[in-house]
Amino acid sequence: MKILLPDVSFTQHMMATRVISMEDMEIAQKQSVRSGKSIQEVLLEFGFVSSKKFAETLAQYLGLQYVELGDLDGLEAIPDMPLTVKFLRQHRILPLSLTDGVMVLAMADPLDLVVLENIRKAFGFVLDVRISDSAEIERKIEDLYGSGTSSMKMILDDLQEEELEILGSDEDQDVDTLRDMASEAPVIKLVNLLFSQAVEIGASDIHIEPFEGDLHIRFRVDGVLNEQESPPKRLQSAIISRIKILARMNIAEHRLPQDGRIRLRILGKKIDVRVSTVPTMYGESVVMRLLDQTSMFIELEALGFPPDNLTVFKELILHPHGMILVTGPTGSGKTTTLYAALDKINVPGKKILTLEDPVEYQLKGVNQIQVNTKIGLNFSGGLRAFVRQDPDVIMVGEIRDRETAEIAIQSALTGHLVFSTVHTNDAVGAITRLQDMGVENYLIASCLDGVLAQRLVRRICPDCKIPTRPDLRALQELEIDPDPSVESLTVYRGAGCKRCGNTGYRGRMGIYELFVINEEFKQLIVDKASANILKKAARRAGMKTLRDDGWTKVRKGLTSIEEVMRVTQTDDDFGG
Repeated sequence: MKILLPDVSFTQHMMATRVISMEDMEIAQKQSVRSGKSIQEVLLEFGFVSSKKFAETLAQYLGLQYVELGDLDGLEAIPDMPLTVKFLRQHRILPLSLTDGVMVLAMADPLDLVVLENIRKAFGFVLDVRISDSAEIERKIEDLYGSGTSSMKMILDDLQEEELEILGSDEDQDVDTLRDMASEAPVIKLVNLLFSQAVEIGASDIHIEPFEGDLHIRFRVDGVLNEQESPPKRLQSAIISRIKILARMNIAEHRLPQDGRIRLRILGKKIDVRVSTVPTMYGESVVMRLLDQTSMFIELEALGFPPDNLTVFKELILHPHGMILVTGPTGSGKTTTLYAALDKINVPGKKILTLEDPVEYQLKGVNQIQVNTKIGLNFSGGLRAFVRQDPDVIMVGEIRDRETAEIAIQSALTGHLVFSTVHTNDAVGAITRLQDMGVENYLIASCLDGVLAQRLVRRICPDCKIPTRPDLRALQELEIDPDPSVESLTVYRGAGCKRCGNTGYRGRMGIYELFVINEEFKQLIVDKASANILKKAARRAGMKTLRDDGWTKVRKGLTSIEEVMRVTQTDDDFGG
């Protein structure tokens, strides 16, 4: 079967048919070049287009038939399938039928001509190619041929009853017994399965939590913990011991917290795993943070900044000296924003140094140092050494104490551009936090150029997105003063589908609050104005709050009111 290409490119066709905007396509193309991923992968990862819409548009562009796999309830696995499950999954191919040497295929990417030619040469089939949704293809492969990897049930079936008795949860077992337990093949497979499942669904953390009668496993996906299929309680010691061995931790110590690190390669990705264990009443609780070293680096323009804030923030990071702070709770994307900012100003004429705990991503051309408290290398000590390295730009992972704050401020006052983070609810709160650390008001006013507060909200899943009406009571809680036409306004929610794990959300984006320190605010800081006075003055000057930006993204159909409320709630919302 020969596929004829139209005169215009597919990206031009997508923009011409308004499937995607020119701005989003430019972002996707830049990310594709940077990451080495295809345009399709980038578009789907960023949620610019649903996998179904992409497939339908591609079919229209190539003049091929689009197949809705969900309607093929009678589809059965082909007996003696010549193609392996691994091959089908890797290339997102689903054979629909094989009759008299003619194989009808549903493909996500029919332009992968090398794969088609390899199938022809290997088996001599005549190929009839159709196009289908890549997510549906993957699900049908799972249904018809299995995942190609061991499931939790299959692994547990490999364990005989007598083996289960040996792998008990007695915490007083000696080191040799623990090591033997952790070396059992099914236990190794179980732990490997946990890692591969977490990476496959894009989890940021794995939680293993022991309770009196059972063992719970949860994955954090898009900032929310989700229950997973869990192994029996009796395997608790074996699983935790296996993880400790991989992380080079003391498997005989159950009474004290421990930290470790594992480096893995899973599904073609380099994963750095930070392991933390703490003793609980019913055994050790384990939390593993997964850092994908090969993950796509996100440019500043793709983070979700409002256009006016983006312009101002770009101007701030081009200042020759001063301090810029990013605030928000743990997991709010502060480090990603700082990396994107550093990448924007990373030119051969500037020396950039970073001090981080830990180094999450490697930036080309940037000198990155990791905090190591065991040998006395903390933020304040490292920062003190930095200023003797003749840097132009310094990034300190976090300002935690007065000493670090004062050294960072002195660096900013002596000709360096300093980036850092603090943990506060909003942008103005960063001023109060520095004051609480004991930093003089005149020093804060002299060096601080701006504060960016941010949160991460989940994107509505593009595959199950449906229109709805805004909840007026929720808008009141959001402190939004809607215009009279809001009752007729259409917003969106996710109905829930297999693609998003029935959550209605897939992927995340930022909401932002940018507080630029001008002369008026400098004087207010010197005069020891309260946070409320500063915030009111900032709003009069045009600062949009986190909830303002969240409401803008709700109106655009990118997220929901409930999601904005979830990530912006403060003590004030509960009367605290």
